[in-house]
Amino acid sequence: MESTVLAALWAADAPLTPGQVQGALGAPLARTTVTTILTRLYEKGTVTRTRSGRGFAYTPTEDAPGLTARRMHSELRKEEDRSTVLARFVSQLTDEDEQLLRELLDGDAR
Repeated sequence: MESTVLAALWAADAPLTPGQVQGALGAPLARTTVTTILTRLYEKGTVTRTRSGRGFAYTPTEDAPGLTARRMHSELRKEEDRSTVLARFVSQLTDEDEQLLRELLDGDAR
């Protein structure tokens, strides 16, 4: 559900209140459920919030690729043997992804 809520926020061009997120989802979720999801995302640092009337309006802190990168870093920080984790990650890359990673490390891409 968090990813669905984030998708709604990414699609918006402005901060959204829980009611607006609920409307954007078009799913039968209670507003209190949406508020709980947004609060958890806020506590994780995935969204920021600003006052909007008596409640809050929420904005994602990063785009989807940025969030994925942050999750990858978070998982890596949990492991003591980072070298093995990275080696196994790289060994499981497709040839195309390995080439892209090489280009990024060499500073040749994006």
